[in-house]
Amino acid sequence: MSNIPSHLYYTESHEWVSAEDDGSARIGISDHAQQELGDLVFVELPAVGDEIGQGDPCAVVESVKAASDIYAPVSGKVIAINEALDEDPAIINTDPYEEGWLFQLELSDKEELEGLKNAEAYETSLEE
Repeated sequence: MSNIPSHLYYTESHEWVSAEDDGSARIGISDHAQQELGDLVFVELPAVGDEIGQGDPCAVVESVKAASDIYAPVSGKVIAINEALDEDPAIINTDPYEEGWLFQLELSDKEELEGLKNAEAYETSLEE
């Protein structure tokens, strides 16, 4: 059973979004996604300053099994990346929601969050 924190928003493609108090959004992949991928060995993140549109491929995670594109769940400008993942991409496997976040955006349109799944809807989609 996957860990699905209730305070996050989720996408069909298994990204999560944390709406931060400063109006930004922190983004990562779900526990379910990291389990499906297996041991992560490489992460390619967007550059700070990049403008990303909702649904755009913006990062890549690679495991011993496969490489997978990460799609932006919301639009915005990249204001931070998780540099710790350069040294140890497996942080995502051990802690996908806290230490294993991928990047942070300055949100372009906060209303895009309303189109994402809540934890209950995401959990239901995993069961289908």
